[in-house]
Amino acid sequence: MEYRIAEAAELLGVSDDTMRRWADAGRVTTGVRDGRTVIPGAGLARLAATLVDSGEHARTRAGSVSARNRMTGLVTRVVKDAVMAQVEMVCGPYRMVSLMSAEAATELGLEPGVRAIASVKATNVVVERAR
Repeated sequence: MEYRIAEAAELLGVSDDTMRRWADAGRVTTGVRDGRTVIPGAGLARLAATLVDSGEHARTRAGSVSARNRMTGLVTRVVKDAVMAQVEMVCGPYRMVSLMSAEAATELGLEPGVRAIASVKATNVVVERAR
């Protein structure tokens, strides 16, 4: 799976210009397909994971947008055993982790670099006031 600059920027919650600067700086590898710059999904997943781990996501515009209950993001890691799978995603500034059957993860084709939607349903929501 490959993403155009604008698609990658949207997934990470940054501007197209920021994504281009990161590509030019070598933070993510790029290629060319049909005359357009593309970013391999696995490389974008690695970049997304480093942004969340380093706290750099706080500088993205996604932090000012309501996440609601459905968040488009990028799969960054999938760990499967015979029965279960743990799927990690980065959705803008958010790191989401889902537990599902290994069969479901395989059927959905979930692997690092794949675009997916995390739907969140909770019966208990904790609200904290920002400082």
